[in-house]
Amino acid sequence: MSAPTLRVLSLGAGVQSTSLLLLAAEGRLPKLDAAIFADTGWEPRAVYEHLDRIEREVAEPAGIPILRVSSGNIRTDALDPSTRFASMPLHILNADGGMGMSRRQCTGQYKIRPIKIQVRELLGHPYPRRIPKGVFVEQWIGISTDEFHRAKDADVAYMRNVFPLIDLGLSRADCQRLLRERGFGSTPKSACLGCPYHGNAQWRTLRDNSPQEWADVVEFDAAIRAGNARANADGKPLLGTAYLHRSRVPLSEAPIDHVTAHEHASLQGDLFEAAAEADLELGEPDGCSPWSCRSGAPVQDDFDTTA
Repeated sequence: MSAPTLRVLSLGAGVQSTSLLLLAAEGRLPKLDAAIFADTGWEPRAVYEHLDRIEREVAEPAGIPILRVSSGNIRTDALDPSTRFASMPLHILNADGGMGMSRRQCTGQYKIRPIKIQVRELLGHPYPRRIPKGVFVEQWIGISTDEFHRAKDADVAYMRNVFPLIDLGLSRADCQRLLRERGFGSTPKSACLGCPYHGNAQWRTLRDNSPQEWADVVEFDAAIRAGNARANADGKPLLGTAYLHRSRVPLSEAPIDHVTAHEHASLQGDLFEAAAEADLELGEPDGCSPWSCRSGAPVQDDFDTTA
C-alpha cells in the first residue's frame, strides 16, 4: 500500500479522539499533519473550553494544527424556514399514537461534509477537482476496542480510515484512565447541546449545572414542534410531532431524574427492560462521532459522491 500524502485526526474533542491527540503529541503514535474539528455551532460550552485547552496545552507544543471547520449553525438552521435543513434524528409521536424517529442527515451535513472539504483543500484539490490516484489522507478515527463494530471504511478514495485505538488494544476505559493520568479527566462528551441521543444523565447535567444551556435546549425543543426541523428530507412536514427526549413529551416535563430504587428493582426480572432503562439513562456513551453515530450511516448528500 502506498504511503499517505497526509495524516489527519478527526477530532471530536471527546474521550477517544482526545486520547489519540495526546498519544500523537507524546510520540507514541506517528506525527499528525493536522487535527480537524467539525463545529456544528451548537456544542456544549464544556466542549469548546476543552478544545481550546487541548489546542493550547497539547496540539500547539507538538506542532499539530487544529483546524476548525463548519457548515453553519445547526440550531439556527433548524428553526429557519428559509434554510435547507439537514434533519436531526428527532423522536416523533404520530397522531395515531405510533412512534418513530426522523432521518439523520445532520451528521453528514455538519460533520462529514466540512471535514471532506477541508481534506480536499489540504491535498490541494478542492471540489470539484478530481484527486489523482494514490493521493489520499490517512484519517484517524477515535473508535476503541469496545466499539470495534463501528469501524468502517471511508466512502471516498482520498480518505482512508484507520483506528489506532483498536490497533493498540485500547478500550474507552483505557482512554479515560490515560486522560486522568495526564490531567484531562474531565474530558466531556462531544455532541450537540440538543442531540436527541442524549440520555437522562446528560439532560440532568445541563439542567443542574448549566442553566443557560438548559434553557436554550428547552426553548429549542418547544420551537421544533412548529419549526423547520419538522420538515423531512423532501421539505414536507413530518406526519407526527417532534421532541428531543425519547419519552416524546416536552423536555421541560420529561422524566429525566434518576430511576427510584423501587422502580429499578422492578426491572431486574427483565434483562431487556433493564438494558433499555440503562440506555435511557446513559444515552450514547461516546457522544456524536462523525463516523460512528449510533443511528448508522448518515444520509449521503450530493457532495463529492465520486473520488
